[in-house]
Amino acid sequence: KTMSWRPTYRSSKFRNVYGKVGSREHCFDGIPITKNVHDNHFCAVNAKFLAIVTESAGGGSFLVIPVTQSGRLDPHYPKVCGHQGNVLDIKWNPFMDNIIASCSEDSSVRIWEIPEGGLKRNMTEAVLELYGHSRRVGLIEWHPTTSGILFSAGYDYKILIWNLEIGEPVKMIDCHTDVVLCMSFNTDGSLVATSCKDKKLRVIEPRSGRVLQEANCKNHKVNRVVFLGNMKRLLTTGVSRWNTRQVALWDQEDLSMPIIEEEIDGLSGLLFPFYDADTHMLYLAGKGDGNIRYYEISTEKPYLQYLMEFRSPAPQKGLGVMPKHGLDVASCEVFRFYKLVTLKGLIEPISMIVPRRSETYQEDIYPMTPGTEPALTADEWLSGINRDPVLMSLKEGYQRPSKLVFKAPVKEKKSVVVNGIDLLENVPPRTENELLRMFFRQQDELRRLKDELTQKDIKIRQLELELNNLRNSPNNK
Repeated sequence: KTMSWRPTYRSSKFRNVYGKVGSREHCFDGIPITKNVHDNHFCAVNAKFLAIVTESAGGGSFLVIPVTQSGRLDPHYPKVCGHQGNVLDIKWNPFMDNIIASCSEDSSVRIWEIPEGGLKRNMTEAVLELYGHSRRVGLIEWHPTTSGILFSAGYDYKILIWNLEIGEPVKMIDCHTDVVLCMSFNTDGSLVATSCKDKKLRVIEPRSGRVLQEANCKNHKVNRVVFLGNMKRLLTTGVSRWNTRQVALWDQEDLSMPIIEEEIDGLSGLLFPFYDADTHMLYLAGKGDGNIRYYEISTEKPYLQYLMEFRSPAPQKGLGVMPKHGLDVASCEVFRFYKLVTLKGLIEPISMIVPRRSETYQEDIYPMTPGTEPALTADEWLSGINRDPVLMSLKEGYQRPSKLVFKAPVKEKKSVVVNGIDLLENVPPRTENELLRMFFRQQDELRRLKDELTQKDIKIRQLELELNNLRNSPNNK
């Protein structure tokens, strides 16, 4: 027999994928990106809008810019600024392009409805304010197949599941003994995987809160976890015993040992994993460095096939990812990052492109993909039903607008009216003079309210005396 001279790796259609940075006019410039050191992306993207958490004095705020409106940003561009503490995470609803959730150090989760075309003035009024955590909330995730179900993880070590149709938490997952670092869902959202500061990796059935699998990671300190589509595998990024960055691949039904562990490098920044189930490609982006490595994942050995590395000298603070239906299929774009470069106040798009000569639609790199229609209602999911995502084709270029409308449950609207001005509706003061004016106005208002209280106390006392007199009068005997 003649020996095969072929190399051991299999040829991949993604081996020549390259990263293309958006030109200057496609970047977003002049953005006061937050300096918060919390390990999140501080950025969320969908086919309509780009949202970025910003540096702001007093309370937390984020910008929402139409994706098409690139270029330099006006310094007075309106913000979403209702939170009383720093905003720690923001996520767009996967089925409604105008609905975004945010969570904050003020221990609340808020749901905002962004008007068509973006903000014209500061937005302070959320359509829903969700209070259930006793400490700050560091992480939020929308359920992947259900409309109106949101997960939030707080520094009280609890994960709350919110049903936004009633505006209340309906379940609590209470199995973590420290802060939850990351949550990832399987394809139909029937399982959630979490990484936690208590060094454990867990696979949880969210409706019952039951822990199905748990790994105590001694050699591989897990930071981030991601479900690998329908492969029944998990991938984690973390740190080895020798403080090198590494990835590990796990069988979701047996977390006793990782299938493989692979060293990446000796840098110290967190490794963010991004998985694209359509192409089976995994992207690893380091926080604080400018590189994005990418791999192809398979169920057989070598499991993790290194493809290439996108290099850039500008370090990234976080990365937003464009959903599939927002990609440019004509240029064979399979993934798009929005990279936050804090020092330059810049956000630059990075397109991952499969080089093809043909001008026609490339069916093989664009399989049917989860679309913008939910597979289940909140009540169906809570009752125990699981369904795979409703798939869509990218062939016709994404046109179909979502018919869903967010209906917030009716709750009492809070307002603080001073001299006919609603303080909660009002824009925060920009200058020292404005601040002083508002301060003196509030002092006057406090004095007026104290006087009013005193008057009411006197009135109550008078009425109590009159009542006593009536009770004690001889006519009543």
